[in-house]
Amino acid sequence: MKRTLLRTAVAAATMTALQAGAQITFYEHDGYRGNVFTTDKAESNFANRGFNDRASSVVVERGRWEVCENESYGGSCRILRRGSYDSLRAMDLNDRISSVRRMANRGSFANEAPAPQSVPSYEYRRRPGEALFLVPVTSVRAVTGPPERRCWMERQEVEGSSRGEPSVGRGLAGALLGGVIGHQIGGGTGKDLATIGGAVAGGVIGANSGRGNPQTTQRDVQRCEDRPSSTPAYWDVGYSFRGVNHQVQLSAEPGRDIEVNGRGEPRQ
Repeated sequence: MKRTLLRTAVAAATMTALQAGAQITFYEHDGYRGNVFTTDKAESNFANRGFNDRASSVVVERGRWEVCENESYGGSCRILRRGSYDSLRAMDLNDRISSVRRMANRGSFANEAPAPQSVPSYEYRRRPGEALFLVPVTSVRAVTGPPERRCWMERQEVEGSSRGEPSVGRGLAGALLGGVIGHQIGGGTGKDLATIGGAVAGGVIGANSGRGNPQTTQRDVQRCEDRPSSTPAYWDVGYSFRGVNHQVQLSAEPGRDIEVNGRGEPRQ
């Protein structure tokens, strides 16, 4: 009897420890920004926490969790493993989660979400229960990425020589003209030879006339050039907190102020 009670107590303690070790954090906006709601237990209705249909990104610190669009784990649900989900849009759950519960770590589920990013994936995300302070930004510099290579097709005129086949028509005309001219030279046998020679020479010249003359053609030519990038790769931001100057790099352009924690680390 004592052994049975002991085993029951150990099992209960183990289950309690596992549940306490699980934790999931919901963020109001994409990229772990905005208001935060974190829990280490099942929540059947986010309305009780003031976070119904408000979650846009999630960080699963420990355990495996099922998030559902309706209260009491109804509607469309997805299983989230340990990791960071910077947006719920691809899962069609953005601003639609109303309940969450812990699931077993073993086994597979048909509605399991794609593999998440490793934890942590966003250095400046807000931590649950973290006190934040608003401080003015003193400097902002947009740093652009590498040059962008742009290419286009351009119509170009090209000069070249005509290297086509000899012209039969021009050859006949040349032979006729050469024969007439040759016939007027000499007399007797010489005249006959001159006629034949003139016809042959005229044919050759006429057939090849026009070959080798420059001709203009058009063709498409690819042109490329490198232009400075107009898209910032990041923003170099400066601010002062409690007498200490800070310089950080942010993926989004800051406003006039920036939120920091007690150590002066930025939070977005």
